[in-house]
Amino acid sequence: MLQKKYRSKIIKISNPIAGIYTLEIQSLSGKYKYSPGQFLHLALDSDYDGSSQWPDSRCFSMQSSPDEETIRITYVVKGIFTKQMEEQIHVSSEVWLKLPYGDLFSRPHNKTNTIFIAGGTGITPFLSLFTFNSFKEYINPKIYLGFRSKSFNIYESDLKRPHNSSKFVKSYYQDEEGIININRIFQENGSESNYFISGPPDMIKVFKQVLIEKGVPENNVLTDDWE
Repeated sequence: MLQKKYRSKIIKISNPIAGIYTLEIQSLSGKYKYSPGQFLHLALDSDYDGSSQWPDSRCFSMQSSPDEETIRITYVVKGIFTKQMEEQIHVSSEVWLKLPYGDLFSRPHNKTNTIFIAGGTGITPFLSLFTFNSFKEYINPKIYLGFRSKSFNIYESDLKRPHNSSKFVKSYYQDEEGIININRIFQENGSESNYFISGPPDMIKVFKQVLIEKGVPENNVLTDDWE
């Protein structure tokens, strides 16, 4: 799928926790086209005309379903660009998006007994799949999510959308029971499953290494680590 540039407008901003923002973005130049698990580049340059050299930008996973009219992204303020976003973006601000990028869920994988593991905002690319019709193709999926505390789980409304989600979603809260236990997850699911991992780079690296050392084929460990 070829990338396209979209002049866009911010129509909603949620700030449920200090330093964490969810933006809802509307296209001003045609319907967004992308697949679950893909990501975009967001540029703040108000002088960009759509045809000159692409300005400074940052990547964000799309957490909305591809059949929605708008795109939602969540970002954490932790660098110069995201600090600029916090200071400059408000409802009705115009931004430029370039998308889609990535192939997370189009890579070969078995859709039976598929395991999804996410830490913090790493859940966002998974949400675009969980809330899309194609998620019905997954048989007996299991979803393991890790958050600092219950207040950081700002995705519960989206997680309730898949049918019978309570049967296959397990949330871990670090302040109550510690971090996600990758060894326990492996014990529950074995080496034949496909594992998707998304979250902080260190978590992805360690979890992938553990699974491979325990006998999971490397091709069966699929990661969202474009950052």
